[in-house]
Amino acid sequence: MSFCFNFDVPALTTNLDDAGGNGLQKGKKDNAAKPMEENTNLAEPVKEAKEHLLPSDPQLLLMDAVTETVTIGTLPPLHFLNETVFEKTACEREDGEKILSRTAEQRSDLISGVYEGGLKVWECTYDLLELIEKDGETFGGKAVLDLGCGAGLLGILALRRGARQVHFQDYNSTVIEQLTVPNVILNCQEEDEGESEDDEEGKGKGKIQAEDGIPPPKKRAVRDQSKHLLQAKCRFFSGDWSTFIALVTNELPQPKYDIIFTSETIYNTAYYPSLHETLHKLLAPGGLVYLATKSHYFGVGGGLHLFETFVEQRGIFSLDHLWDGEEGLQRHVVVLRFKMAK
Repeated sequence: MSFCFNFDVPALTTNLDDAGGNGLQKGKKDNAAKPMEENTNLAEPVKEAKEHLLPSDPQLLLMDAVTETVTIGTLPPLHFLNETVFEKTACEREDGEKILSRTAEQRSDLISGVYEGGLKVWECTYDLLELIEKDGETFGGKAVLDLGCGAGLLGILALRRGARQVHFQDYNSTVIEQLTVPNVILNCQEEDEGESEDDEEGKGKGKIQAEDGIPPPKKRAVRDQSKHLLQAKCRFFSGDWSTFIALVTNELPQPKYDIIFTSETIYNTAYYPSLHETLHKLLAPGGLVYLATKSHYFGVGGGLHLFETFVEQRGIFSLDHLWDGEEGLQRHVVVLRFKMAK
């Protein structure tokens, strides 16, 4: 299968060390991590979950945006904001959590209980995207949760391939507001405008150009339509998993998801109880949890073997391996489903 990146601006690079001890496989872009903090204890208060609404003018989130595009086989191109720009413009961004400045000061991609790595697109996300491409999943009519979403590429793919609704959750509100929401807008806008331009070209009129920076009526209509679509299909949440469960399970009807994606979220064993409870409470009967992970996370102690043991002890889910990498520190994609009642 083909796998390539397209940079919409000249590539910005930084030299990073991989906390997992392995490089990217099959020509993937090097999004390896700086060394993670070894302290796995939560030194900060639990972050209360909250829902984030779309701003009145979502396009403002994309002003002066620097984007990247990843293309995997037959999947639609996925666009996301460039991570290095976040690092270089941290002082200019709204960041009530101060995670941008703190990660820059400590040169760490993870500060347990403060910042959980959501500004990076981690390697295992690409493994799961490749598996989706290979299996041909289209998500038609399904409810999807992108848990620990970060950039939101997995949820965005589900949205673009027919999901009925997609909810995005990340620990940090800054990640949701500054990265996830803009990425969703970017991808939905690109799809809608592409269809609109195709319609115009089919009529022999070509593309309509904006004057004085004001979008023409056709483009404004497309953007309004895109916003309404997002409001109808997407919701965005931040906060600790334990408070996230409490927030959404109080709703009527309580949301249940046919598919839950979660990538590189089992690096810290202290989080296993709340993660398992979230999956237990929110997965629909017959639903599937797709988990992409490394075998082991040096410095923070978690990994697939420990999580498998935890899941087995709880006795709620069965866990099956869908893909196992063979190079370096192994990476995996596994699926969890409810055990059949005897």
